[in-house]
Amino acid sequence: MLDTNHRIEVPEGIEINVPLAGPTVRCLAFLIDFLIRIGIYFIVAIILNVMGRFGAGLISIMVFLLEWFYPVFFEVLNQGATPGKKIMGIAVVNDDGTPVTWSASIVRNLLRTADMFPALYLTGIVSMMVNRQFKRLGDLAAGTLVIHRKTYSYSGKLPEAKPAQIKWSLSLEEQSAILHFGERMSQLSEARRLELVNLLAPALDESTAKGRLAKLLSLANWLRGRR
Repeated sequence: MLDTNHRIEVPEGIEINVPLAGPTVRCLAFLIDFLIRIGIYFIVAIILNVMGRFGAGLISIMVFLLEWFYPVFFEVLNQGATPGKKIMGIAVVNDDGTPVTWSASIVRNLLRTADMFPALYLTGIVSMMVNRQFKRLGDLAAGTLVIHRKTYSYSGKLPEAKPAQIKWSLSLEEQSAILHFGERMSQLSEARRLELVNLLAPALDESTAKGRLAKLLSLANWLRGRR
């Protein structure tokens, strides 16, 4: 069965779930980007039309650049999202969850030609429907995923603290929980932070709730790889 969640191992050595973007939301994002490009063509054509053949040549160059490099430019420089993807809340990342690179973005977008065959992106849509990770041919070749960005954070904002090595064995789920708590603690009230950290009182071996919070933050920094 197809699953909209995909587990990946990030460079910190933990596994996280990322929500994959399916064909429907990706088609809507493509449609938005297509309409944006059509609007640009219309405006520029009106401006350059007075220049005759020279203007027509400039329009041809602009069409080439927009069709092939519009998605590449935004995917690499705008956190994996073209305007259409950003509106729909999705983004392109590498298979390991890291930001998409220039080479990967160029490959996945050059292969749109194959995905368009025979018409209306039929090959790409069929590929997404039969692939567990909703990959079109360009994604398979480039090693990329399209995910829902609103519910996924790769780097997080973990406050810095003196790292403390963990002295007991933790499962990947437990390591992930500690890191996620550290990254999201700024979004919680102090009372809520202390309430949550008190659940780990027996393991953290600290006499006060604030001491347990500081200890947990130190463990999270160790898991993040800070030494």
